[in-house]
Amino acid sequence: MRLLITRPLPDEVLGAARAEFEVTVRGSNLPMDREEMLAALRDFDVILPTLGDRFQAEVFAACPAPRAKLLANFGVGYNHIDVAAARAAGVAVSNTPGAVTDATADLALTLMLMTARRAAEGERMVRTGDWQGWHPTQLLGLHMSGKTLGIVGMGRIGQAIAKRAHFGFGMAIRYVTRSKRDLPELPEAQGMTDLHALMASCDIVVIAAPATPETHHLIDAQTLAVMQSHALLINIARGDIVDEAALIAALEARSIGGAGLDVYEFEPEVPARLIACENAVLLPHLGTNALEVRAEMGLMAVANALAHKQGTPLPNPV
Repeated sequence: MRLLITRPLPDEVLGAARAEFEVTVRGSNLPMDREEMLAALRDFDVILPTLGDRFQAEVFAACPAPRAKLLANFGVGYNHIDVAAARAAGVAVSNTPGAVTDATADLALTLMLMTARRAAEGERMVRTGDWQGWHPTQLLGLHMSGKTLGIVGMGRIGQAIAKRAHFGFGMAIRYVTRSKRDLPELPEAQGMTDLHALMASCDIVVIAAPATPETHHLIDAQTLAVMQSHALLINIARGDIVDEAALIAALEARSIGGAGLDVYEFEPEVPARLIACENAVLLPHLGTNALEVRAEMGLMAVANALAHKQGTPLPNPV
């Protein structure tokens, strides 16, 4: 059975794949283009794609009877795949939940601390030779301990962020989420039904919701307008959940305290105006960039491919 892996992956993952499949590894780290996706659907039994490989309805329409019967996605997010169109073409889709939870939550805390304590500004100051020594009012930021954290999306990752913030920093937790949650490990967390009320009442807000048509531009100009002037917005989910133009306007006007971003609406494109915002911390989608995490994600994707090969239920269908 032929397996296409669309990006170079850790050696451990490639070894596991080659033990079970005839493997082709695409050499580029750039997203697949339309012709590559069509060729993959025609020529391979299983495709292991990832973020940026946009298997949308138009691609499946151009290849209505694909040889490939599984897209074993490398990553928990799969908004780059039109799952309904894939299923209509007879192609199943799987993902890698669980493997990404702790690493992504850790990255959220990294961004929270960097943004609150203006760490990126300070690092730039040192590197450019502009630092003239310590003084009492230099780069005064937000003391994170004891503040109120709002979480938009209280799934696995949202809960992992909340636990780190509450038990590590004594933060009060408020959240909004699509589905009612029982949170026995966070009994003091306050669920809210109104997003604007959440945004207005929190010192830091973290976006941890999945990207869906319903969450596109969930954080828009009106939502940003209710935030407190010192409050910080952190996004470790997907870029298009935030109206990037509205966020840039808020940062430029300093109507909010700052933003910490690991994802962007049109990534890898990052607007020059956003780059120019000193009150923004900008990371290049590092959410899971630990070797053991990426290996675990890859092995999970291979396990889904192997289940397909063996005709058993997929461990992680979407």
